[in-house]
Amino acid sequence: MAVPFPDPASETDPAARLLAEAAPGDNVPPLSVSQLSAAIKRTVEDGFARVRVRGELSGAKRAASGHFYAALKDDNALIDMVMWKGQAGRLAFRPEDGIEVIATGKLTTYPGRSKYQLVVDTLEVAGEGALMLLFEKLKARLGAEGLFDRERKQPLPVLPRVIGVVTSPTGAVIRDILHRLADRCPTRVIVWPVLVQGDGAAAQVAHAVRGFDGLERGGAVPRPDLVIVARGGGSIEDLWAFNEEVVVRAIAECRIPTISAVGHETDTTLADYAADVRAPTPTAAAEMAVPVRAELQAQLATWGGRMIAAATRHRALAGERLTALARHLPRREALYAPQRQRLDDSGDRLARSQRQRLTMVAERLATRGAALRPALLARRWDSDRARLEGLGRLLDSLDPRALLSRGYAMVRDAGGAIVTSADRARDTGHLRLQFADGEVPVVIAVGDAPPPTSSPRPARKPPAPPPKRGQGELF
Repeated sequence: MAVPFPDPASETDPAARLLAEAAPGDNVPPLSVSQLSAAIKRTVEDGFARVRVRGELSGAKRAASGHFYAALKDDNALIDMVMWKGQAGRLAFRPEDGIEVIATGKLTTYPGRSKYQLVVDTLEVAGEGALMLLFEKLKARLGAEGLFDRERKQPLPVLPRVIGVVTSPTGAVIRDILHRLADRCPTRVIVWPVLVQGDGAAAQVAHAVRGFDGLERGGAVPRPDLVIVARGGGSIEDLWAFNEEVVVRAIAECRIPTISAVGHETDTTLADYAADVRAPTPTAAAEMAVPVRAELQAQLATWGGRMIAAATRHRALAGERLTALARHLPRREALYAPQRQRLDDSGDRLARSQRQRLTMVAERLATRGAALRPALLARRWDSDRARLEGLGRLLDSLDPRALLSRGYAMVRDAGGAIVTSADRARDTGHLRLQFADGEVPVVIAVGDAPPPTSSPRPARKPPAPPPKRGQGELF
């Protein structure tokens, strides 16, 4: 392989040299990339330690870490900016693309990408024009979510018992509201004190609205029937807290009817769009909140009079109608005449039928009485007595006690049942012989054993025979 000879030109041209060599008289050593980047960083930060830059936001983005990144641009240039989490969390507005702002901070470099950027401490809207642009952008975005829709609006209560007011406790606004409520219709007012402008005002207002909405009925602090969010007039910058998204969402989501009374009649905030009713002034909000008590009393009196008049008129009309109907009814005598005549006829027929019935009964009694002659009664009496005597004699003859008096005995077992056969007597063993004058126990002997003897008992005098029954015993 052929090796090329060195070019003579490289000996005089440094760019054509292969190896780096220190030139005669050169006392600047070569710097590393990090050294050069660090030197540039120091130079930039020393020269631009505090700057204010005006420009339009582009590529606005809040990272998950909380840091805010964007670019500031004008017609001819663009510079990156970063706002760390601590400063970004204190912003008084939500930065969006297209908003002209003034950023205050320091210029620095980012060696990792050979870029310079602005580290921002404060970010402000550049003038009322830019602020109105931010207002319109936020209004359009929240309106697209339906936060301002008419369907979301709630009607105000006719006569609220408790009114919650979100405002500054030291301003003239709360005094105007309380004075106006006392003039029209005194009611209970609960004031939730808040800042109405400046840092933290929006967060306090939103917290107050949500706090009222979170109260439970029957708790230590009564839940308001109506909430008024109010402050006095001012510039758009002074009223900006009521344009913050956190306030707008709190008012739109509040379940209690809300009146927005921010600024004067010509002032308009996004809170006015989110509230159920917008009042031109705080005093007007108090007038919307409650009716005039005297007017209510007059209205009630009017309604009471109308109700009494209606009832009286109805009663009078009913009386007239009854009188008119009564004219068409027949007279009482004409209504009762047929019934009276029918009653008289029925009474006459009843008397005649009773007389006829009594006559028939008298005739039947006379007929049957004639058949009751004394001779017939005597024969019937003798016949019945003879029959009765015969039945008495038959009863005496069938009386077992009469047989016992003639020497017969009745055999019973131990249970008292009558024994009627020898086999039954042998099977029973123990018997009782009933005589006319008493009973004798008997034991049946088994086999050839003689029957047990018992000492003879003295004979008892037989009872006298029952007397014959005569005719006198029947009575």
